[in-house]
Amino acid sequence: MLAYTDQAKSSVELLKEFTAKSHEFEGLRLVFSGVGKRDVYNICAPFLDHGEPVIAGRVEDRDKESSEVVFFVERHGEWVPRNGAPVFSLQDPFFTFIGEELVFGGVEVYFDGDDPHYVTSWRTVFYRGHSVNDLEPFAKGPLTMKDIRLIGLENGRIGVFTRPMMVDGARALIGYTEIETLEELTEETILGAKLLRNQFLPDEWGGANEAHQLAGGAIGVLGHIAWMEDNNIRHYYPMVFAYNPDNDRYTPIKLIATRSMFPDGPAKRADLKDVIFSGGIVRHGDGTATLYTGVSDAEAHVIVIPDPFLEYES
Repeated sequence: MLAYTDQAKSSVELLKEFTAKSHEFEGLRLVFSGVGKRDVYNICAPFLDHGEPVIAGRVEDRDKESSEVVFFVERHGEWVPRNGAPVFSLQDPFFTFIGEELVFGGVEVYFDGDDPHYVTSWRTVFYRGHSVNDLEPFAKGPLTMKDIRLIGLENGRIGVFTRPMMVDGARALIGYTEIETLEELTEETILGAKLLRNQFLPDEWGGANEAHQLAGGAIGVLGHIAWMEDNNIRHYYPMVFAYNPDNDRYTPIKLIATRSMFPDGPAKRADLKDVIFSGGIVRHGDGTATLYTGVSDAEAHVIVIPDPFLEYES
């Protein structure tokens, strides 16, 4: 039985709980090539396209915010751009499968016309198709909303997780709603999602990065929780929780990794050193799972950890 909560814990408290336990797992940096000197980070988990594992990653110059999403395949231990695959002017790619159809998305960013480094707004955009090479746009989220994620449910409906900002005194909250078909994924539907309150403290925030259908009917959510200290230094931690769509209740957030579990490396900026962005997770059925992450907005890493969703299925 799921243990629900309506009490938020701070990121610092969650971090203390996590680090109090022994974690003997070490991450590994993925090697990307074929993109010049640009960084590859905030990757999604691999998915099969025509039988071949593919990873989508955010590709970006260290000193810029303008990025592309490139599809990579593994060749001799390195991930290289897939020949003939489309390239999107997006950030932070994600995917899911709704029925037999691939749904892909990312964040579309808008820059000031006079200052190419100044971001004026952003939104999540969605594409659909039966393979990477036939993706077509079909939906857009509201302005300033990232972390909109879909999941195909056992009953044939589609679950939609949202992330509105600056609502009810909170920096950001996670929301949830359901639709019957992809055609119903509209800005109005997304804005009407029921909010999962009391997940974050008012001055902290988080979002869903990937959703998994769990045995027993609950939805396992891989996401992130974040806070900002003085001088705008950011701290992002990968986390999970389980959501019950039948009663709109959810389990406490728990962290599943920290920056110290990954190899040392560069950061895009000093304020982003402690940023781990959950890209996706692959469950192996043997009690373990592989977490794919962006690290410090400069690299992409993987780490094998205990399957964090197992406790929600017992």
